[in-house]
Amino acid sequence: MTDTLLHHRGEGPASAPPLLLGPSLGTSYALWDRVAPELAVSHRVIRWDLPGHGGSSPDLIRPGATVADLAGLVLALADALGLERFAYAGVSLGGAVGLHLAVHHPGRVSSLAVLCSSAHFDTGNGSKAWEERAARVRAEGVEWLAANADSRWFTPGFTVPGLVEDQRRADPEAYAACCEALAACDLRAELPRITAPTLLLAGREDPATPPAHLREIADAVPGAALLELPGASHLAPAERPEAVLTALRGHFDGERGGARRGMAVRREVLGDAHVDRAQERQTAFTARFQDFISRYAWGEIWTDPTLSRRERSMVTLTALVAHGHHEELAMHVRAARRNGLTPEEIGAVLLQVGVYCGVPAANSAFAVAQRVLAEEP
Repeated sequence: MTDTLLHHRGEGPASAPPLLLGPSLGTSYALWDRVAPELAVSHRVIRWDLPGHGGSSPDLIRPGATVADLAGLVLALADALGLERFAYAGVSLGGAVGLHLAVHHPGRVSSLAVLCSSAHFDTGNGSKAWEERAARVRAEGVEWLAANADSRWFTPGFTVPGLVEDQRRADPEAYAACCEALAACDLRAELPRITAPTLLLAGREDPATPPAHLREIADAVPGAALLELPGASHLAPAERPEAVLTALRGHFDGERGGARRGMAVRREVLGDAHVDRAQERQTAFTARFQDFISRYAWGEIWTDPTLSRRERSMVTLTALVAHGHHEELAMHVRAARRNGLTPEEIGAVLLQVGVYCGVPAANSAFAVAQRVLAEEP
């Protein structure tokens, strides 16, 4: 815990594009437990706790706080981590923070997803309900909220005990201040200013922020997309993690990851002719495997900037020789040339392979490489 920064957890490679994940009121970053590790395959994921929730100090927030105050804390965290620009996803209050960031700090938010949230948290009688909740929490604590958390957060019969325990452990003063931030929140007039690619996810059975609230945002934000999740209430990442993960991957992968970006990289490395032949041979039986290769091998591994394409070609040549995959070796000798390796460097890689994988393996590899290199004009 620190008194100056939001408590947070980082996952994924430091070189990957950053993605911040915001929680809902009453929960901790554990809300993202079933989604964050998968997103961390292709992103540097940073999940954070609201003040007085999880591991964040309650002293980070004061009575009469606003969503702008919370957004300021998120920016301070990003600055401390050296993140100038980041993608962002948030649930409920965490989603409102994302909207505020996208409106008022457009240069910082590369892409935005808002889940089970709203641009205004009016329950039918203005801000009064949130003000009343803040007063009751200050007077009685949060145990009464934990007692009815399941009905507010999940569909009947579903629960996540750890998240209910988060509600029970929330600091009452900090929780009340967060309620006041919700009471004062109204971003509706500013939504058309958002320029970041925006995805809205609504829980179809969410009583707190019904789909109409997300639809209102989608209608106001230029180019925004809206997806309703059946079988989901207010905490969709906990109740429908697979659906949320699929949607967020498709939204955040963008041009860097995913099958579309993977296919582009695959063509750059292997050449159009090879990829076209592979596509022509694709059947319904092999389609999912081809998508897997494009999405993960080419869309995530080959796009990771930790290693250059030259270095990846060297590693790939070594692995193919070691396992005797001579047909793919020929393909990757051609790819190595596209990635900038000279014939002399390819020969040096195969000599290294001969030392560690054996002379017979290197002998076969040299024969394949010589044949491929002889094809060059």
